Amino acid sequence: MRVLGVDPGLTRCGVGVVEGVAGRPLSMVGVGVVRTPADTDIAERLVLVEQGIEQWLDEFRPEFVAVERVFSQHNVRTVMGTAQASAVAMLCAARRGLPVALHTPSEVKAAVTGSGRADKAQVGAMVTRLLRLDAPPKPADAADALALAICHIWRAPATNRLQQAVAAHRRTHRPADAAVRTLKGSA
Repeated sequence: MRVLGVDPGLTRCGVGVVEGVAGRPLSMVGVGVVRTPADTDIAERLVLVEQGIEQWLDEFRPEFVAVERVFSQHNVRTVMGTAQASAVAMLCAARRGLPVALHTPSEVKAAVTGSGRADKAQVGAMVTRLLRLDAPPKPADAADALALAICHIWRAPATNRLQQAVAAHRRTHRPADAAVRTLKGSA
């Protein structure tokens, strides 16, 4: 499985590609940051983020895209830019028919370090260890993108089983159809 992890941001959007399967050693395929100038118009910055993500999708051909789920922060401007960059990443993946998974920061930290409250240094250290790198990727946004990809690879088998179970349940239990038959029958 090859996953592109995206740590969304307008100034620095972390991107990292990890390959492997749960239970086996993983390998880093690529890591970097898509940067945009802070003094540029927001619309142009979003275009730059899109172009950067498209380049990563073209070059590394991931099968899945894992994006950090945006959570509420105190700074509304920061959370808006992060949400916009996140939407661009999801749009780029959807345009290509790639499945997108959203993972919260605490899910990623817990998956990679064992603690949902780990700090950036701990995440970077574990990413370095798990991917057998010589040093933690810099900046932290790049390490976070790799952590997202790792999290998704490890969580995918359970998530896929859950999605299959929900789909099977929906096939055998059609409450909406029953409600429509009931309404038609009472008329």
